[in-house]
Amino acid sequence: MSTSIAASSRVLPQHIAIIMDGNNRYGKAQGLGKGEGHIEGKRALDPIVEHCLASGIKVLTVFAFSSENWQRPPHEVALLMQLLSLTIKEQMPRMQKYRIRLRFIGERSQLDTALQAQMAAAEAETADFEAMTLVIAISYGGQWDIARAAQTLAAQVQAGTLGAADISAERLGQHVQLADQPAVDMLIRTGGEYRISNFLLWQSAYAELFFTDTLWPEFTPKELDAMFDDFSKRQRRFGKTSEQIDAQQTPPLA
Repeated sequence: MSTSIAASSRVLPQHIAIIMDGNNRYGKAQGLGKGEGHIEGKRALDPIVEHCLASGIKVLTVFAFSSENWQRPPHEVALLMQLLSLTIKEQMPRMQKYRIRLRFIGERSQLDTALQAQMAAAEAETADFEAMTLVIAISYGGQWDIARAAQTLAAQVQAGTLGAADISAERLGQHVQLADQPAVDMLIRTGGEYRISNFLLWQSAYAELFFTDTLWPEFTPKELDAMFDDFSKRQRRFGKTSEQIDAQQTPPLA
């Protein structure tokens, strides 16, 4: 496990989200068989997880399968589901070794019942681990997430336990996925595409965005480190002016 960041004084994100794009293109470029790019992409995750842990990152959320991915060819969907199940099986010893909590977000009702049971068991087994949280988004969409939160509030209004005028951004944010975790402050997309593809729309409202042409199977801790350098140099203003931020960071005179 890399320790290059652990002793660093850089300001690092608390929550990183990654859109792991480029598996198919990697497989084609390397002359691999159909679906083998996804297998290589699965292998690329382990060093990134370990590097985030060594760096002191609190939450790493990865986009494994989107709600839109159900439209892909059936054979590819079946392979992705197999790989997700295999990933969970392979990750469990690592989660136990490093005390990493494993969580899943997304619409589980569309998944095979065996996979749902495997996900629930993994979450229960790692629920008390506190070194870091690894979140895998499966059958997830940001618009679905927000709509689901809105439905929860609508049901409360209908039941008379909440007034419509009491609905606020803060209250809605309490019902989206990962509401108990820090907001995403660093969102990475590999593969050369410049969009966030319906991923963590609410949670990434003020995330710093990073795009790279590197295909996911070739993404390394070294490149992530370079992004950490960039992140630490960015001024995150959250609607304020640079002068206000500077004033907050300048200690008062004695």
